[in-house]
Amino acid sequence: MHNQPPAAKAADTTRDNPWPLRRLTENIKIYVDRMSTLWVEGQVVEYKPRPGTKMAFFVLRDVETDTSMTVTAWPSMLDASGPAFTEGARVVTRVKPVFWERRGTLNLRAEEVHVAGLGDLLARIEQTRRRLAEEGLFDAERKKPLPFLPRTIGLICGRNAKAKDDVLVNASARWPGARFEIREVAVQGDRAVPEVTRALGELDAIESIDVIIIARGGGSVEDLLPFSEEALVRAAASASTPIVSAIGHEGDAPLLDLVADYRASTPTDAARRIVPDFAVESEGISQCRSRMRAALGARLTREAQELALVTSRPVLLSPDAVLDSYGDQLSRGTEAMRRAVERRLASESQELVRARASLAALSPQGTLDRGYAMLKLPNGALIRDAAEVGKGALIEGVLARGRLVAQVVGTTRPVAPSSIDE
Repeated sequence: MHNQPPAAKAADTTRDNPWPLRRLTENIKIYVDRMSTLWVEGQVVEYKPRPGTKMAFFVLRDVETDTSMTVTAWPSMLDASGPAFTEGARVVTRVKPVFWERRGTLNLRAEEVHVAGLGDLLARIEQTRRRLAEEGLFDAERKKPLPFLPRTIGLICGRNAKAKDDVLVNASARWPGARFEIREVAVQGDRAVPEVTRALGELDAIESIDVIIIARGGGSVEDLLPFSEEALVRAAASASTPIVSAIGHEGDAPLLDLVADYRASTPTDAARRIVPDFAVESEGISQCRSRMRAALGARLTREAQELALVTSRPVLLSPDAVLDSYGDQLSRGTEAMRRAVERRLASESQELVRARASLAALSPQGTLDRGYAMLKLPNGALIRDAAEVGKGALIEGVLARGRLVAQVVGTTRPVAPSSIDE
């Protein structure tokens, strides 16, 4: 059996001359490789994103026959198809069949992947979302604060819609004096975007309107698509009045929610958010008044106690008591100064008496009063020596009382002290 040459064709194989398995896989690969790329449609039934992997895998199934095949694709290709590419999505993909010889398996290698039907719309919305997000239209810094109590509330809603009643009834229940400026427009279909955009511009131009609600009840994804249109989203972003988006229910998330200054889960939630609760605010005011009254009473009591402590001090009970002590000090100081002055005057008087006595004792007049006289030459000089005058000279004598002029008739020499002692 092994000595026979292998059959050239699959039809020529026999029990005694079979192909080796590798020959079969080689021929299958050759045949598959000759196949051209083609477009196929199916439903994604198994897809688990694995970040960081070089190749992504998903299972594509024919819904009618349950035929399934594994598809490989670059992760970036699946990311580009948008968030709608998930398990259950219907996709159209351009693939090339690939046969793996060793495993003997056939799968498809994707070269393009597109989500079909609604998935295309969701993918387009996602692309719009990314572009607007890059422009910063959804940034938190752009959000305008909602007023505490708006003067007038702008409301854009469907004609005779339940969302309108939800907003009006709930807002009026919370704040009976709430005022509304209402614009009823188409909220789905081709006319929705231009009518909502026009109503938004009209309300934004009214100076008394402090907040605008765009409300619509729940609906299918297709019904809510107008509120993800780029033109409407940009109009909301450029409005100067704070905008509340109340589109659909909690699970709905049109792009208008992202650009709005506040995203309400429902129209009822929007009504509760735009006006305060009158009963709650009234209760709060009553509590504030009570706290203020208690705080003021406590402050007055504390200040009265502080005042009583101050007025009970001796200096305030008898203000002149402080002056009395200083008056005593002043009196004692004055008396001490008087005694010091008297002592100083007495001392100076005694000193003056002594000075007068000394002056009298040393005064030439005193000498003259005791009987002495002073002799002067005609030029006024005192004569201290007899040799200073000659016989016949005129001299002046100064006496204790009066003066006289005399003529010298003779002089004598002074006697030596030793001669006097002898």
